[in-house]
Amino acid sequence: MEENITPAKPRRGFWIKIIPIVIIIALIAAMIGFKGYIIVEPGHRGVIVQLGKVMPYVLDEGFHIIVPFIQDVIPVEVRLQKDQSDQTTSSKDLQVVNTTIAVNYRLNPGNVNKLFQDVGLEYKEKVIDPAVSESLKAVTAQYTAEELISKRSEVSAKVKETLGKKLAVYYMELDDINITEFDFSDQFNQAIEEKQIAEQQALKANLDLQRIQVEAQQQIEQAKAEAEALKLQKDVITPELVELRKIEAQLEAIKKWDGKLPTVTGSGAVPFIDISNLNK
Repeated sequence: MEENITPAKPRRGFWIKIIPIVIIIALIAAMIGFKGYIIVEPGHRGVIVQLGKVMPYVLDEGFHIIVPFIQDVIPVEVRLQKDQSDQTTSSKDLQVVNTTIAVNYRLNPGNVNKLFQDVGLEYKEKVIDPAVSESLKAVTAQYTAEELISKRSEVSAKVKETLGKKLAVYYMELDDINITEFDFSDQFNQAIEEKQIAEQQALKANLDLQRIQVEAQQQIEQAKAEAEALKLQKDVITPELVELRKIEAQLEAIKKWDGKLPTVTGSGAVPFIDISNLNK
């Protein structure tokens, strides 16, 4: 008799192959249905909160699988950000200074989980604004109002250094700052203008005095030269030279004479005599 053989092995192999596929499909469906994945957008990092606890690692940009109902992901921007504010401080000489300052900063990508745990997402109100105000006040108090204007680049460098140290404590990186304006009271601005005018007038008066002194010295030197010349001339004049000059003058007069005698002569009360008729 022939035995009946049941084809069990092929069916068992089929299920062995199909079960993993079914499980994968079920997991994908569950992951989609229960939001078991997260996509971190460019310029962001993901802070994982698992059952109320911040995890010690951070999700980079891209696709990530998470455990539904157990893990939440908080996206945090790590791109360059700008904070601009108006600040009121005091200078070394107790002048009120109104300042507009712009701050460019970014969060440290690898430590956003620590920032979220220590500060939260309100870091601008809790950290940035107070740090900017304190840094600016600390630096402007070291300079007079006039120095804040004349040494603006130095002031900016000190504010940047001070602010950078404060932000680094909270896992932030300072990129740059720009102090766009230093504004003082109207009375101070007027005083500065009057001082500049007075300095210009004093400078002009000093230049005029120097010019007068130079001109006076030039006149003195010229007078000395003329006196020296006269002295030299006096030393060389002799009686022979005087007679020679007289002869030279007479010769010069003869050269200019046209050969005609004067027709009328006379002087004082003596009547004029017409000598033209003497030859007749």
